[in-house]
Amino acid sequence: MYEDKELREYRDLLQPPEHFEQGFDWKTLVGAVFIGFLMMPGSMYLQLVIGQGIGPAARWVTIILFAEIAKRSYTQLKQQEIFLLYYMAGAALASPFQGLLWQQYLVQSDAARMLGLAEYIPSWVAPSAASEALAERSFFHRDWLVPIMLLFGAQLIQRIDQFGLGYAMYRLTSDVERLPFPMAPVGALGTMALAESTEEREKSWKWRVFSIGGVIGLAFGAVYVLLPTVSGLVFTQPVHIIPIPWIELTPHTQDWLPAVATGLQLDLGLLFVGMVLPFWAVIGGGIGVLFTFIANPVLLDQGLLRRWQPGMGTVDTIFANNFDFYLSFSIGLGLAIGLLGIWHVLRTLRSSERKDRNSLHILLHGKPERGDINFFLSIGIYVVSTLAYIALCMALVPSFPWFFFALYGFVYTPFISYVSARMEGITGQFVTLPLVREASFIAGARYFGYTGIEIWYAPIPIHNYAESTLEFRQIELTGTSLRGIIKAEVVAWPIVFVASILFSQFLWRLAPIPSAAYPYAAELWHLQALNTLLMQTSTLEGNSLFFQALSGPIVLAGAVLALILYNILSILGLPLMLVYGLVRGLGQTTPHTHILEVAGALLGRFYFLKRFGKPWRQYAPVLLAGFSCGMGLVGMFAMGCTLILSSLNKLAY
Repeated sequence: MYEDKELREYRDLLQPPEHFEQGFDWKTLVGAVFIGFLMMPGSMYLQLVIGQGIGPAARWVTIILFAEIAKRSYTQLKQQEIFLLYYMAGAALASPFQGLLWQQYLVQSDAARMLGLAEYIPSWVAPSAASEALAERSFFHRDWLVPIMLLFGAQLIQRIDQFGLGYAMYRLTSDVERLPFPMAPVGALGTMALAESTEEREKSWKWRVFSIGGVIGLAFGAVYVLLPTVSGLVFTQPVHIIPIPWIELTPHTQDWLPAVATGLQLDLGLLFVGMVLPFWAVIGGGIGVLFTFIANPVLLDQGLLRRWQPGMGTVDTIFANNFDFYLSFSIGLGLAIGLLGIWHVLRTLRSSERKDRNSLHILLHGKPERGDINFFLSIGIYVVSTLAYIALCMALVPSFPWFFFALYGFVYTPFISYVSARMEGITGQFVTLPLVREASFIAGARYFGYTGIEIWYAPIPIHNYAESTLEFRQIELTGTSLRGIIKAEVVAWPIVFVASILFSQFLWRLAPIPSAAYPYAAELWHLQALNTLLMQTSTLEGNSLFFQALSGPIVLAGAVLALILYNILSILGLPLMLVYGLVRGLGQTTPHTHILEVAGALLGRFYFLKRFGKPWRQYAPVLLAGFSCGMGLVGMFAMGCTLILSSLNKLAY
C-alpha cells in the first residue's frame, strides 16, 4: 500500500498549531446562555412552522454578533473562544426536548388509532391519550416524569459517550492513519477568518476570501431562498427562478434510461463543495453514478429491479431501486470498505512498530498540549456507556433478545463508525447502512418471538461516530484544547436542556401541536406518523417487506466488486481515493448532486489551481465557509419575513 499523493496534499492543507488554548471563559458562558435562550427557541419554532430550523446560520450569526460586540468593547475574541461558540451553537440546535412534542402527538394521533397502535405505545414514551397531562398541554405533570427522566438519562449518556468511541476513532484515523479530513478546514478556516483583527485582515487573505464567499452566498441565496419565500407569502404561488430541490428529468428519460433517476440540482453550494473535496474522490463518485446509468437498465432486463414502473419520479425510482437491489449492494460495499480500513490500520500499526513508534505512542497517550485524554480511557468511556445503554434497554424492553443490544453496541457501532470515519476522513462524505436497525427489529420478531413496539422507542446503542471524529479534527486545527471542549459541554448542556424544556412547554401552551398555528406540523406530521407507525406494525405481525429486501448474494457481490476495484487501482498505481468515490456513486445516491460537484472539481483543478497555485487548496475551504454564512444569513432573513407576514395575516384588523 503506497501513500496517495492527493491524500498527503489535503493532509498538509492546514497544519495544527503548536500552541493550544482552552478558550473557555465568561464570554463562553454568556454565549451558551445566548444560544440556549435565543437561538434554540427560534429554531424550534421554525421547525414547526416551515419545517426548517436555523441550521448552520446560527453558528455564523452567533460568532459575527459576539465578534462585533467584542470590537465595540475594545477587546477581541480569541480563535479558540470563537470556535467554542461555533461548537456550542451546533450542540444547541439539537433541541433534545423537542422530541417529546412529537411523542405527545404520536400517542394521540389519528394514525395511531387507525393502525390500532395507540395502546401499544409505552407510558415511558408519553402518557396515554386519556392523561390529564395531554389535555392540559403541560410537561410539568407527574405523568411526564418518567419520559423526562428517561430523556435526561439518555442525553447525559450521549454527551459523555462522544468522548468515548468517537474520540478513539479520531485518534486512530487522524494520528495513526493520518487521513486528510478535507471538510475539517471549512469550519476551522472560517472561524480563523472571523477571529482576525482589523489590522490582520488588511494583511491576510482569509477575511477577503471569506467575504467574497459571503457575498456570493448572499446573492445566490436571495434568488434561491428569499425570492420563493417572500413571493409565496405575497402571491398565491411562490416564484421559483431556480427550481427547488431539482429539475426533474426522470419521466423524460425513461424511454432510453429506464429505472434511472435523472435530473439536475442547481444549488451553487455543490459547486464549492466539489472544489473542496479531493478531486479523485469527486471524479470517482461521478464515475460510479455513470455506472448506475448503465447498470440499472441491465438490472431491469434481468428482473432484479422489479418494483420500478414507467412514470416514476426521482424519489420513487430511488426508493424502488434501493428496495430491490441497492440496499443489499450498499451493505456489501460498506463491508468491503470496513475490511480495507482494518487492513490498512494493521499495516500502519506494524509499520509504526518498525519505523515510527511515535505514531503508536501518540495513539495510546496522545499529545499533552492538545489536552488529550488517554486512549484507553476513551475506550473505557465507550464500554461503560454502551453497557449503560444495554442495561436501560433490557429494563425497558425485557422481552427483546438481549444479545441484539450487545451486537448493536460492540459489533455494529464500532464497524459502521470506523467505515464512516474513514469515508469522512478521505472523501469528506458521511456513509451509513440503511435499515439495519429496522431489519434487526423485524428479525427479533420473526425468529425470536418478540411481539410489541416498545423496541422502536428504546435508546438502543446503535450509533455512528463519524461526525464526532470530524469535530475532533476541527478542534485540533483551531488550536482548541480538549479541556476547553469538556468545560463547554459541562456548562452548555444543562443550559440547553433547561431551555429546551421551557420553550417546548411554551410552544405547546400557545396552541396544540400540530394545529393551524404551526402549519408545517399540521400539514406533514400525519403523513410522518403513518409512515413511522406502519413500519412498527412489522414487529406485531412478525414479517415485513423491508426484511425481504435484504439479499445475501447481492451483499456478497457488492463486497467482492469493491475489493476487486481497490486491488486494480493499487496495481495500476491510480489514486486510491477513486475507489471511495466509486463506492459513494455506486450506492444509488441522488445523482442530481454529482453534476455540479464534478463541475466544481474540474473548475478547481484545471482553472483555479493553475491560476492561484497551491494556495488555492486553502482558499477553497474558506470560500465555502463564507458561502455557507451568506446563505445562512439570507435563510434567517427569509424565515423572519415568514414569521412577520404570517403574524400580520392573522391579526384581527
